[in-house]
Amino acid sequence: MTVIIRNVSMAERLPAPPVNAEGRPYRYEMIHAGGALRGYADEPAELVGMLVPGYPGLGTEGERAAARLALALDVQVRLQAQLAAGRLGACGEAERAVLLGGRHEPPAPARWTAPVPLVLVTSFYRPAGALPRPSGPAELQVWLDPADDWALLTSLHTAGVITVGARDTP
Repeated sequence: MTVIIRNVSMAERLPAPPVNAEGRPYRYEMIHAGGALRGYADEPAELVGMLVPGYPGLGTEGERAAARLALALDVQVRLQAQLAAGRLGACGEAERAVLLGGRHEPPAPARWTAPVPLVLVTSFYRPAGALPRPSGPAELQVWLDPADDWALLTSLHTAGVITVGARDTP
């Protein structure tokens, strides 16, 4: 069971967190939808279900893995566009080609040092995939990891797409 509520502005008073069927606070809280919504759940898969319509009803791990990958690719395109907006002029021609290129093939530069971070999906790069990871400063690479529910959520959190928190005790 999950709960989604409207996120309030900084000027408004935060409502009390909801409780689950056992009367305890949910283990996880996620701020998503551009900061507009706050979701509560006891399992990471339930949080992913808030981001991927129909996710809870997918029957196999293969279907769930494909749905997580599709979300990561969608986020990759949108986040790359946000990061590049207004900053392409500082990039060279080859760097712009990588940033603006289609994502039907994963970007595969040997080294990335452009002033715009490159958003990548771990599934296509070693050790999970066949491509070598680009070398270069870590702060210039944003990795999205759809390997499992928690990996996806934490990578989206690290990328600044969502905010996810977990209580220490279930």
